[in-house]
Amino acid sequence: MHFLEEITIIATVSVLVTVVLGRFKLPVVAGLVLSGALVGPHGFSLASDIEAIEVIAEVGVVFLLFTIGLEFSLKRLKNIFKQVALGGLLQVGATALVTTGVAVWLGVPTEEAIVYGFVFALSSTALVLRTLNERNELDAPHGRFIVGTLIFQDLCIVPMVLIIPILSQGLDNPDSWKQLGVAMGKAVVVVIALLVVSRKLVPFVFRVVAARRSNEVFILTVLCLCIGTAYLTSLTGLSLALGAFLAGMIVADTDFRHRAMGDILPLRDVFVSFFFVSIGMFFDFGLMLEKPVLTGLLLLAFLFGKGLIATISATLMRFPPRAAWLAGVGLAQFGEFSFILLQVAGKEGVVDPITVAPILNAGIISMFLTPLMVYKAPHFTAGERALDPLAKLLRSRSADELEERTVGHSDHVVIIGYGLSGQLLAASLRSLSIEVIVLEMNADNVAKGKDRDDPVYYADATSEEALGHAHVESARAVVVMINDHKAAERVLATINRLSIKTPVFVRSQYVSEIDDFKKFDPAGMVACEIEGGLEILSRVLRQLEVPRNLILREIEIARSQTMQSDRIFKEAPLPLDEHLGLKALTVESILLEDGSRAEGKSPREMDLAEKTGVLIIAIKRGEGLLLHRLADSTLQSGDVVYCIGQMADLVSVSEWLDPNFKGKRTA
Repeated sequence: MHFLEEITIIATVSVLVTVVLGRFKLPVVAGLVLSGALVGPHGFSLASDIEAIEVIAEVGVVFLLFTIGLEFSLKRLKNIFKQVALGGLLQVGATALVTTGVAVWLGVPTEEAIVYGFVFALSSTALVLRTLNERNELDAPHGRFIVGTLIFQDLCIVPMVLIIPILSQGLDNPDSWKQLGVAMGKAVVVVIALLVVSRKLVPFVFRVVAARRSNEVFILTVLCLCIGTAYLTSLTGLSLALGAFLAGMIVADTDFRHRAMGDILPLRDVFVSFFFVSIGMFFDFGLMLEKPVLTGLLLLAFLFGKGLIATISATLMRFPPRAAWLAGVGLAQFGEFSFILLQVAGKEGVVDPITVAPILNAGIISMFLTPLMVYKAPHFTAGERALDPLAKLLRSRSADELEERTVGHSDHVVIIGYGLSGQLLAASLRSLSIEVIVLEMNADNVAKGKDRDDPVYYADATSEEALGHAHVESARAVVVMINDHKAAERVLATINRLSIKTPVFVRSQYVSEIDDFKKFDPAGMVACEIEGGLEILSRVLRQLEVPRNLILREIEIARSQTMQSDRIFKEAPLPLDEHLGLKALTVESILLEDGSRAEGKSPREMDLAEKTGVLIIAIKRGEGLLLHRLADSTLQSGDVVYCIGQMADLVSVSEWLDPNFKGKRTA
C-alpha cells in the first residue's frame, strides 16, 4: 500500500472516531489513540508502514517539545522551579521509587525496574492540560498542582533519557557511572553554550527575517531553528526532544515568541496527531484477551497506585483534600513520553518488547479513562474524606494560628480567596478601617499576603473547622472569590449547613455557574463573564459616540437578560477632540480687560451668541469658576471667559472682550 494511501486512511478513521467519541465527551487525543489501535497491525491492519508513521510521530514530538519550550523564558522557568519543584519532586520521586521497589520485589532486574519507575512517574501533558482547559480548571488549586507537576515531569525527561543507555551497561559497572557523569556534564555544557550563543544570534536572525516581511521565510526560519537545534543536540548524544525544548526556550526570550507559536501550532497539531496514532498502533487486542489479569493489574497500578502517590504528594504540599484528590485523579495515567522512554529502553536492550506490551496496553486504556475520571471525580467525596485526618494534621498549625489571631473578632469581613480580586477588596476594606480575615489555599498567595501585612491565613474554607476559626458567625459579610466552582459551591453548602445568617457574596467566572449558587440564597452574586462583557460594551459604545442615555439603556437591557447588579455605567466622557462631529469646534480662554465693549454687560444683553456664533461655557472670576446662568451674568474686568466655537467665530468675539484686539491683529 502506498504511504499516501495509508495517511489518507489514518486521517479518515481518525476523523470518524474522534467525532463519535466527541459525543461521549472524550477528548480528541483518546480518539487518535483508538484510531491507531484500529488501523494498526493488531487491529484491522489498514496501515502496515509503522516505521514511516513513527518518523512522522518523532517530528511531532520535536514540535511538541518546541512549543512547550516556547512557554518558558529563563526567568519564568526560574519562577516555576520555586513554585513547583517540591511538588513535582515528591510526585515523580515517590512514584519512581515505589514502582522500582515493587518491580525489584517481583524479581525484575534493577535496571529494568528503574525504567518502569521512570515510565510510571510520567503523565500525559497533552491529555491532562486539554481536559483541564475544557473544564476551566487550570487556575483551580488542583489545576495549579497538576500543571506544575507536569512541567516538572517534562523537565525530568532529559536526565531520564540520558540515564537509560547507561542502564544497558549495568549499574555495577563503574564505567557506567562515569559515562553518566560525562553525559550529564556534556548536557550542561551544550545547554549553556546554546543559550549563550543563541541569546544574541537568534534575535538578530529573526529581526533580519522579519524585515523581509515574508511569512513563508519566517516559518522556514522557525522550522530551521527547531529541527536544527534538535539535530545538533542529537549529534552530541543528547535527545532530539532536549534540543527542541532548548530551541523553544531560546525563542521564548525574543519578541517573536507569539508569532512563532502561532505559525508552528498548526504543524505541531498535525504531527502530534500522528504521534498519538502511533501510540495506539501498539495496542494489542489479542494480548488483552490473552493476559486480561496482568493488563488489569497494571491498569489499577496506573489509576490507583500512581493516583494515590500523587494525591499524597499534593496533601503534603498542604493542598486541601478535595484539591489533592482531584490532582491524584488528573495525574493517574500513562504519559506520551513514557512511550518514548520505553522505545529508547527497547533499543538499548534494557527492556523486552514482549514484557513491555502489557504496560502499553494498560497505559493506553488509562489514557481513555482519564477524561471520564476527571469529569466524574468532583462528584465522589469518599476520596477526599479519607484524606481529612492527614490534612488536619498538616494544617493544624495554620488553624491554631488563625484561631489565636481571631479570638474575639466580630463585625469583620471574611474573604475566601486571595487572588487579584481578593487583594483589591482586602486593601479597600483595610483603608476604610474595616477588619478583614482572608482564607486562602494557595501557599504563594498566603506568602504574598504576609509580605503585604494582610491577615491572610492558609485554611480550607470548605471545612467547618476553618470557618469556625474565622468566626464567620459574627462577621458582617463573607465574600467567596475562588476560581474552583465546585469548591465555591462546597463553601456555600458548609455555611448553609452551619445555619449562619451572615450575608454571603459570591463571585463566579461564568454566568452558567450562577444557578448552582442560587439555592444557597446568597446576598449577592457577580459573574466575571457578565461584568467583563458589559465593560467592553460600554467602552465600545462610548468610542462610537453613542449618547450616554442610550448606552445606559443597552446596559440595562443586557443586565435584564443575564443578572442584576447595582453597578452603574461610569465610563468617562470622551474628550472634545474625540467627538468626530465636534472636531471643528475649539475651546479658547479670553481675558476681559478694562475698556472692552463687554465690560458691565451680560452675554444676553449683547446677544453675543446670535451675533458671533460663540457660546460662553464658563467664567473664571478670581479663584472661583462660574458655570450656571452665564447668559445673565454681568461680565467684569479681569474675568477669564471660556468660549467654544469655530476658530473664525472665536476671532470675532475677541473684538468684544479685548479693547486692543484690532490693533494687535493689524500689527
